[in-house]
Amino acid sequence: MPFAHFKNIGNTNEMMHLAVEASPSGMVMMDDKGTIVMVNSMTEKLFGYNRQELLGHSLEILLPERFRQNHPEYRYAYIGESRSRPMGHGKDVYGLHKDGYEFPIEVGLNPIETQYGIYVLAAIVDISDRKYAEKMLRLAVEASPSGMIMSDSDGLIVMVNTTTETLFGYSRTELTNRPIEMLIPKSHRQHHPQLRKNYLEQSSARAMGHGRDLYGLHKNGREFPVEIGLNPIQTPHGLMILASVIDITQRKHHEEQLKAALKEKDLLLSEIHHRVKNNLQILDSLLSMQSDRSVNDAAIAVLKESQNRIKSMAMIHQVLYESTDFSRVDFSAITESLVSNLSASYALDPSSVRIAIDSDHVLLPINISIPLGLIVNELCTNAMKYAFGQNHQGNIQIALKYVGNDHLRVIVSDDGMGLPDELDIDIAPTLGLQLVTLLSEQISAELTIKRKNPTRFTLVIPL
Repeated sequence: MPFAHFKNIGNTNEMMHLAVEASPSGMVMMDDKGTIVMVNSMTEKLFGYNRQELLGHSLEILLPERFRQNHPEYRYAYIGESRSRPMGHGKDVYGLHKDGYEFPIEVGLNPIETQYGIYVLAAIVDISDRKYAEKMLRLAVEASPSGMIMSDSDGLIVMVNTTTETLFGYSRTELTNRPIEMLIPKSHRQHHPQLRKNYLEQSSARAMGHGRDLYGLHKNGREFPVEIGLNPIQTPHGLMILASVIDITQRKHHEEQLKAALKEKDLLLSEIHHRVKNNLQILDSLLSMQSDRSVNDAAIAVLKESQNRIKSMAMIHQVLYESTDFSRVDFSAITESLVSNLSASYALDPSSVRIAIDSDHVLLPINISIPLGLIVNELCTNAMKYAFGQNHQGNIQIALKYVGNDHLRVIVSDDGMGLPDELDIDIAPTLGLQLVTLLSEQISAELTIKRKNPTRFTLVIPL
């Protein structure tokens, strides 16, 4: 039918013409012979023709040369079919610009029955940007250092990349349209379909396996450890699962080496601490034997103080020996044991000299624990021996408290007689005070001393 007759069809509303003209898609109408009878402005823009160059011409003018020969056959088949659908049935469709270059398009076909016969309205969209994005995505997937495998809801492989071929030893033609279970060791295949079904019911981007060891199966029958990430993807063909697969053989090897080295180190440290503890016990026994043979009270007192210092160090090593973590010592427990040992050593009556310990759960490294244990030992020893004179009545208080996240405050105080005014603390005359000063410097502790009412030694230790 000539174009002039087309303008008289039915009672076409002017608003409909305006809508077609303003459409963001190219709109082309042709008759049953494939002759163009209408185009809109977007069609002119897409193909580079003005509408006068298109009206009355065959639709094939807009198709690349290689498609023109078979197109009339497809067109006649569609008119016989007469239903709305996309053009191409999944094939790539291209348009031909007036300048001769091709560009990818998406075409929707709609039959229109009129008194003059069946007309076909084609809606045309330039999908060059989409195709470019898809190409970039394919290149990214193909170049990925991880194996990329896409499978459908039935578990059939629809896409793999080059890394997948390398990992599993198959070519992509050997994998496409095959069940994903072929890449899983036989021992795990039986349960995989149910796991896959469960994932599809609650699909989300996550790691596969939830902490379990996962293995892939190479074409040659070799199993190898893998790490898998799962991503659900909605497609026009239904829900797909994209799996990224990484061979972690080297990582597992390094982990095993590290575990072996750590186990060997733990055994070595345990043996060292055991031997140190035993040697300290031997020294304690030797000092005890020497004390038993001595008749000099001053010598016996010195030997007893040395024994207590050794026992303080031995307690710390005992805790370390029994611990699974050599980097942290339970110093609050050590303090209680140390005070209990000193009370027994000096035969203190608990009803006369009351000792109170207020401690956080303090965990310290060994390089702080041993010096601090000796400091607490010296301060408690001095309080027990000298603070209360002949009456042996009073209170000793020990506090271990964290200050923020990076300091520990240790306080040893008593309500006894206090330090003599003539005592020059900076030039300590006794070995005990000298040790407190030197060991405080060793652990970078800030030491402050209050002489009396109460006597208080305060250390602030950076952790």
